[in-house]
Amino acid sequence: MTWTAVTEHRAQLGEGPFWDAPTQALYWVDIAGKQALRLIGANVQIWQMPEHVSAFIPCESGDALVTLSSGVYRLDLDSPGLEPRLTLLCVADPQPGNRANEARCDALGRLWLGTMQNNIGEQGEDLPVTRRTGGLFRIDRDARVTPLLRGLGIPNTLLWSEDITTLYFGDSLDGTLYQHVIRTDGNLEPAQIWFEGHGRGGPDGSAMDAEGFIWNARWDGSCLLRLAPDGTVDRVIDLPVSRPTSCVFGDADLKTLYITSAASPLGHSLDGAVLSMRVDVPGKSCTRFAG
Repeated sequence: MTWTAVTEHRAQLGEGPFWDAPTQALYWVDIAGKQALRLIGANVQIWQMPEHVSAFIPCESGDALVTLSSGVYRLDLDSPGLEPRLTLLCVADPQPGNRANEARCDALGRLWLGTMQNNIGEQGEDLPVTRRTGGLFRIDRDARVTPLLRGLGIPNTLLWSEDITTLYFGDSLDGTLYQHVIRTDGNLEPAQIWFEGHGRGGPDGSAMDAEGFIWNARWDGSCLLRLAPDGTVDRVIDLPVSRPTSCVFGDADLKTLYITSAASPLGHSLDGAVLSMRVDVPGKSCTRFAG
């Protein structure tokens, strides 16, 4: 397999890749570096955020959402990179000491946001996670917030079955990917273990392909796992980075896999890069926020 670093940029903690099909643009963030990034063609735009930012998702209205430590904000994409114009949409999780982590929109354009105890210091250094104070929240286009789960450690991976009746959700503190049945009232049934216990790193972010297989980035595992719908390992895809964090399918045919990564003590030359690789199966497209 041939991997390519799509830009020269190296993140402290790259995360949250989003492929916007209408504009053929890749969005992602550097959480610790407080940056929201967008790649269109060969042009990279960077907005410097005032706080840690965990996701950067375009909206149907023409702006974008950024999930910051203090809340979910709209970002004016025409604003300068060093002076981003931000408007508060909502505060999903008012728990002191928490920050946003995983965030993604379902097929209806509703934002699902997982939060956790802040584990990043002011200089970008790692802090230990000692409390399960995180939660999972759903945010509708009118900014209405619905709490769904409490007591989470490190929420990662947010994916849905084709009929939006099942949520695939991970907690990296548990080293486990779960399934939740979504009730007709929108709430979640208790978690069922779907995948756990692999020797190559811990579960981080994921993407789903058109066949319903989940591609899971393995933090400290230098690989992706392609997981079958029954939770078995279909294949292991080795990567030239120490800490892959998430992935997304992109390009016009959705057959290019983009992988974000983080810096690591091993100091590999591509650590922190966004990688791309052509694959043999298309992925499912990302959905913009409906608001």
